[in-house]
Amino acid sequence: IFAGNDNFGGNLDENSFIGKFFSKSLESKETKQKAEFSWPFGLKRQNILILGVDASENPDDLWTGTRTDTIILVNIDPKTKSINAISIPRDSKVYLPEGHGVQKINSAHAIGGVGMTIETVEKTLGVRIDRYIMVHDAAVKAIVEALGGIDVYVEKPMHYHDYSGHLHIDLSKGLHRLSPTEAVGYLRFRHDALGDIGRTQRQQWFLRGLLDELKKPETIAKLPDIISVANKYIKTNMSVYELSQYAGLAKHIDMDKIEVSMLPGSPNKKGYISYWIIDPEKSQEVINRLIYREKVQQDETKQFTAGLMYSENNTAEAQQIKTELETAGINIACTGHLSRTHTQFIAHSKFVTLDYYNHLKKQVPSISGFQFVYEPVNYMCGETDFTIVVAGR
Repeated sequence: IFAGNDNFGGNLDENSFIGKFFSKSLESKETKQKAEFSWPFGLKRQNILILGVDASENPDDLWTGTRTDTIILVNIDPKTKSINAISIPRDSKVYLPEGHGVQKINSAHAIGGVGMTIETVEKTLGVRIDRYIMVHDAAVKAIVEALGGIDVYVEKPMHYHDYSGHLHIDLSKGLHRLSPTEAVGYLRFRHDALGDIGRTQRQQWFLRGLLDELKKPETIAKLPDIISVANKYIKTNMSVYELSQYAGLAKHIDMDKIEVSMLPGSPNKKGYISYWIIDPEKSQEVINRLIYREKVQQDETKQFTAGLMYSENNTAEAQQIKTELETAGINIACTGHLSRTHTQFIAHSKFVTLDYYNHLKKQVPSISGFQFVYEPVNYMCGETDFTIVVAGR
């Protein structure tokens, strides 16, 4: 967070706690050369589980008995300075250890704490978790308040009132500077056709807005308040040294080397209980690609097909992209209108890699800056190799 702010290095008191904490990870003020890192984990890829828990009924214990509203598995590769992330829907139907049987994955923390949550994720996905970071629900409101708001594009009108749960959501479609209360409502809203899946997607876009806010020069003056929030509302099994090294890595992350996905599956209802049924085959494809980073042998003769979805007020931009794609030899298999999402480049085929996307941007400059997402399912207009979504604001 701190090292990611390009203006942070020149404003440090080298004798202060924060100055010493981040001294290894910041750019040298005199030489303007990148510091060499001494990673506590070498150059090995690391799997970090990020958990966001809901409010506790016990004001004296913020963590015990809480459920995980947010579960994100992050894979960090220090060698390539890249990050992959898989969102795990909180309603995912899983088997909990220690004889607790079939449950939603978000109940693992309420029953057995962070230990059971990690064990459940490891056994369900077949991966090893190296570290975890747990963020309390109250941290969202506190961090947004410390930052003075966060810019987020709300893709649809959101209106919901739960008087017993003290949750009131009133957001119109469009670009908003979310207040602390509005940010909580935006992240918790799930009363539409997408339910928990829409909520998971909004978590990703909120995090993107948060990172943009943290990079602003004026964030420097707000760091003491942010640190205070972190001390109270964040738990982790990382050492201070490890945290400083991850902060240093964050400064050097190439935004074109970030790939995100959601664990594939389908919604299902049993009585009054809603589940997300994980698709084992497609989920393994996502894990192999984003966590194990398996390389795919490209077929040089393959002609890719694309879907192009756009909002009605972005017809001109969509037409420009269509022209550039066709000039690059891409077959546009389908087009259509879509008004509920954000601007994205969504890969469906295993052959459409991040490297391919970065190469394609040279031929199709109009898609530069689009978020890259891997979804082997969830075709939007026919079974294409990838879909480009152009969203309006």
